[in-house]
Amino acid sequence: MFIFLLTGCNSIKKTLNSQLRNKLLENSFHGLVIIDADTKKEIYSHNGGKYFTPASNTKIATFYTGLKLLPKNIPTLKYVVANDTLFIEGTGDPSWLHPYFKDSTAIHWLRNQFTIALYTKNHTENRFGPGWAWEDYDTYFSPEKSAIPLYGNVVTISNNERLEISPKAFFNQTQIKDTTIKREEFHNQFYISPTEKDTLEIPFVSSDSLTQQLLESALGKKIILSDHFPEGVIHTVYGIETDSIFKRMLFKSDNFLAEQLLLTASATVSDTLSTKRVINFMLQNHLKDLEHQPRWEDGSGLSRYNLFTPRSFVQILQKLHNEVPEKRLFGIFPMWGPDSTVETWEDPTTEPFLFAKSGSVGNNYNLSGYLKTKSGKLLIFSFMNNHFRIPSSEIRETMYTTLKNIYENY
Repeated sequence: MFIFLLTGCNSIKKTLNSQLRNKLLENSFHGLVIIDADTKKEIYSHNGGKYFTPASNTKIATFYTGLKLLPKNIPTLKYVVANDTLFIEGTGDPSWLHPYFKDSTAIHWLRNQFTIALYTKNHTENRFGPGWAWEDYDTYFSPEKSAIPLYGNVVTISNNERLEISPKAFFNQTQIKDTTIKREEFHNQFYISPTEKDTLEIPFVSSDSLTQQLLESALGKKIILSDHFPEGVIHTVYGIETDSIFKRMLFKSDNFLAEQLLLTASATVSDTLSTKRVINFMLQNHLKDLEHQPRWEDGSGLSRYNLFTPRSFVQILQKLHNEVPEKRLFGIFPMWGPDSTVETWEDPTTEPFLFAKSGSVGNNYNLSGYLKTKSGKLLIFSFMNNHFRIPSSEIRETMYTTLKNIYENY
């Protein structure tokens, strides 16, 4: 246990410097920045200006982008009426028939329309982002990106008393088989082990024809694939509250929601859905004053190309705190404990005091967010840890010990 003698900044720095010299951390790379949310005063900085692989801490930048660019209810569909035909295009809204949200706002609205023409060429995205591990194509955390994602772009499969599949269109393409893969790489043939008891979410290969097929099944009527989107007055249909998507994205560290939120945000600054365009817009506008401009490649943090500094995250978190009422902000931001993100606070010796987003990828673990001290102060911090070879549980425990002592003594 480390005892803080917090009688001044020098004591804080001395104690934290000692903590970061812990033997568990000596062969890896660590950065920590802490500021007072009210006074904006920097309390501590160690490698605050160095670049780290942020992993899912990238979702903090995605969250801020969504808050700046998206309305209260997410734009779910755009349309133009021409020659008695309703031409529609997607906005990237991830909630359409999603396994968690199960949103049918656009589906119900479209059922009341007549001739529907679907335009799918309003995006510039590859199925995966730059720097993603493509061998993860059949893992739940790596669905493809698309303009109109349906069912979270995954097929949900369970095999308890009987085989159950959603959407049902994939039933004949699913096989009970003992194999190391869950899907063929380039086509929609799925596998579930005969001994598998968990429900699997397996990304499917998206295509224009598949989107058409799934939409027709959901609507109960035929639609047309269009090669153009006509000129005219563009209208927007709005879906579920955007905060509900933010909260799920941060709490579950949901890569699919993060990627699609960036695409939806891009629709507010361009006619074309583009991750790169919206990132460039944010860096040239709302984030142009960051002391250290990041290399920012995707919404989720799956990309190994992403590079952020601890100070950049603290500055983004400060912007969030300045611009969003605390009640709303801490209703969206997840709590964090020694065993990672928690829904119910697990430390019986304290009140909940950490509201923070974690980010992990092989040999890296980061945590950035807000710390409410026992004395009533609110601190903003970013604690980044890269290139360690010890179990991440030991890194998390060291981080929690450090942060808990700040909570108790600052």
